Amino acid sequence: MVQVRGGYSFNPDGSVNFEQWLSRLESYVALDNHDQLRRACDLSWQIELSVRASQNDWTPGVSSYHTGLEMSEILAQLHLNDEAIVVALLYRPVRETRLSLQTIREQFGDAVANLLEGVLRMAAINDTDTSKRRVLGQNDVQVENVRKMLLALVDDVRVALIKLAERTCAIRALKQAGDEKRKRVAREIFDIYAPLAHRLGIGQLKWELEDLSFRYLEPENYKSIAKLIDERRVDRERFIAEVTEELRRQFNRAGIDAEVSGRPKSIYSIWRKMQRKQLDFDQIYDIRAVRVLVPETRDCYTVLGIVHNLWRVIPNEFDDYIANPKANGYQSLHTAVIGPEQKILEVQIRTFSMDDDAELGVCAHWRYKEGIDDPGYQDGFAGKIEWLRQVLAWHDEMGMVGGLAEQLRNDAESDQRVYVFTPEGHVVDMMAGATPLDFAYYVHTEVGNHCSGARVNDKLVPLNYQLKTGDRVEVISSELNVPSRDWLKPHLGFAQTPRAQAKIQQWFKSQDREQNHEFGQMWLETEFHRAGLVNIPFEEVARKLGCRNGEGLFVSVGTGTITVPEVVEVASQLLSQQVDDSAVKTDGSVLPNDEPVARTVEILIKSQDRAGLLRDITTILANESIYVLSIATHSDRVNGTAELKMQIELTSWTHLLSALGKLNDMESIIEARRTEGGV
Repeated sequence: MVQVRGGYSFNPDGSVNFEQWLSRLESYVALDNHDQLRRACDLSWQIELSVRASQNDWTPGVSSYHTGLEMSEILAQLHLNDEAIVVALLYRPVRETRLSLQTIREQFGDAVANLLEGVLRMAAINDTDTSKRRVLGQNDVQVENVRKMLLALVDDVRVALIKLAERTCAIRALKQAGDEKRKRVAREIFDIYAPLAHRLGIGQLKWELEDLSFRYLEPENYKSIAKLIDERRVDRERFIAEVTEELRRQFNRAGIDAEVSGRPKSIYSIWRKMQRKQLDFDQIYDIRAVRVLVPETRDCYTVLGIVHNLWRVIPNEFDDYIANPKANGYQSLHTAVIGPEQKILEVQIRTFSMDDDAELGVCAHWRYKEGIDDPGYQDGFAGKIEWLRQVLAWHDEMGMVGGLAEQLRNDAESDQRVYVFTPEGHVVDMMAGATPLDFAYYVHTEVGNHCSGARVNDKLVPLNYQLKTGDRVEVISSELNVPSRDWLKPHLGFAQTPRAQAKIQQWFKSQDREQNHEFGQMWLETEFHRAGLVNIPFEEVARKLGCRNGEGLFVSVGTGTITVPEVVEVASQLLSQQVDDSAVKTDGSVLPNDEPVARTVEILIKSQDRAGLLRDITTILANESIYVLSIATHSDRVNGTAELKMQIELTSWTHLLSALGKLNDMESIIEARRTEGGV
């Protein structure tokens, strides 16, 4: 009996109907080497048969053969060529050591073998734990794996696309997996591959990877939003049908050749917008949305005028990403209007070419890398590859793994970027929150190391000033100046980018070990005193964080390789194990890593009494997401001092330490610390 899977049929023996499968792929992309594709398909099937024969208890399910077919279809939709399809068919058998790379080279040539080898290198990232920092003494195998992965991307961007297809298949297949595996794979994909798809501009994969990762990482939130979407589906589809029909009539009347369709909104993007803007589901404007595609850029603005004349515009909801593209090259007009039935509607307007770029990203450019004299295609491809080269250079230079996921996520937030100018007028693209110190390290390591000040728009500013789009930045440097340890303190906000942080850490690593040890010990003792923690088992904390002993821990903190909040989190957990469970629940002093449980603690603040003191203190606490439950104040009129005891609620030691650090840095504050002694 013929079975149908993924839109194509299988023969009675279980192999795919090659002609029908090939025809389906060619509905997406023209394929030239049919003979090579058939040989690869047959070889993959023969390996599948041998696997079944060797496993007496084999049962139908996810297999290398079916995964190869599924990957092939994804890559065809991305418009990749025959070589990439062949690699998709044979990747899993080679990865599982059922087929050698040498056999691939002999039967399919160097081009296919080299491409497949690049994908195998990229698989090394699966073994990289992106949730932990690299500490002193850790071997550099992970560093080398990441370097090889990124180098492979730069050599041939198809490597990244094939790996993205493979990870898409992997997360699709998680339905029957255990909870632990689901979360592990979903976290890896969410941290690494979804941001990579976004930065390469491949929207059609980004949305799926984000949604499926979100489904397994936040199942309750996912189900809640999915239910809300489903409950309104019939009404929304009717509304969109009426809107699209009305727009088509208006465009036909104006003589505009436009394609109008409803645009689905991904579940993760809905949740993310609700969280970021603190909105309810009903306040999300683009749940109801349409997309208009037109031939030319000028048509986009004509369509915009028609839409704005047809319905009332919602203020501050218009974005022109055509004139100001996102960092990953995305171009479109976004506007929100109050449409029929007084319902809010989002309209996206772009050209067919822009839509290809938005959905396919670098896939729309890679074929034009050589031999095509088209600046648009060349620039789009070159920009994305230049980004990959920058990431490669950063890791190659610094030899650090821990910031990879953070680097990818920060760079993927393309709507959270700032664009500043050098004194010569060159544009520099940086993450939101970047400072003049980050800019200095972006220019060159030595510029950052010797940075003594900065001018922004010809005015002197502090090095932790947050840059804004349009700022003109000039770094002031001196050979006598060297990095300050204050630059490593998160609450002071000097270095916000992973690159600058890593450069500063590298500089301190090169300094005298004894000096780093002394500073690290002093820093930890100060912060533990502020946090109200005593009797710290430093040796055990050190082992938990991958250091040989307490001395190694102090050195790692002194160089910035391990942060103080990380040490405090681990120490608090270890201390909590030394007391009765009931005490842990009542004294509110243990803040676990695994989930954000709200805890109540008391802090003591001693200060010079002055007007506005309470306002300034509560502002700092609010900015750190710390809730004030009660305040008791006492003023000493004779000495002009004030003492405040505050019951506060928080979910993270990081927030508490940051708040206490900022309070202690205030000019009038004498001391700010937690009152409890121990846990």
